[in-house]
Amino acid sequence: MSGDANHPHDSAAEAVSAAPADLSSDQSPGVGAEGPALEAIPDSESEGDGASEGGAVSGSREEQLEAELTALRSENESLRSQSLRIAADFDNFRKRQSREQQDQRLQITCSTLTEILPVVDNFERARQQLEPQHEEAQGLHRSYQGLYKQLVDVFKQLGVSPMRVEGEPFDPSLHEAVMREPSDEHPEDVVIAELQRGYHLDGRVLRHALVKVSMGPGPSAAATATAGSSEGD
Repeated sequence: MSGDANHPHDSAAEAVSAAPADLSSDQSPGVGAEGPALEAIPDSESEGDGASEGGAVSGSREEQLEAELTALRSENESLRSQSLRIAADFDNFRKRQSREQQDQRLQITCSTLTEILPVVDNFERARQQLEPQHEEAQGLHRSYQGLYKQLVDVFKQLGVSPMRVEGEPFDPSLHEAVMREPSDEHPEDVVIAELQRGYHLDGRVLRHALVKVSMGPGPSAAATATAGSSEGD
């Protein structure tokens, strides 16, 4: 019976001694469970793929920004050129308007002065004809001369100046010949006398001078010169 009583203890000891082996055998699946953690290495490859995709996206973004920058530069250059053209057109328009206004003012001035010039002519004729003898007439003449001088000064301030034509070569741009006659004193096409005074306005002809022009020596003078030359021979 003692032998039977001890049998259970031996069975228990065997069970205890077998337990570690069973536990170790039970843990092998646990080690296998850690296998998926070790299989995380392929995840680094997926991260590499993600980085390459991010680089591609970044490169595409840079290309897009460069394209936008190029477009903005082109647009800026176009707007700058357009602005320069507009400024140049406006400057030309301003200059053209200024010239047109000056021409218009000059035309108005010429028209007005041309209407006043006959009055100046009358003053000139009266001044040449008046020969005051008495003191009262001399006082009137002095008043007249003062008025005439005032009128001449106004003309000078406006840029009007009289022509001096006697003895000058005939110039159709300045003179208007109303008479031609032979002259022993002047060669041909030289102004002998001024019949109506001409005027300039700032270098521009305000009124042509009416003049008498020489035709040179007359037929009698030419015949005399020919006869003289024959006698000399």
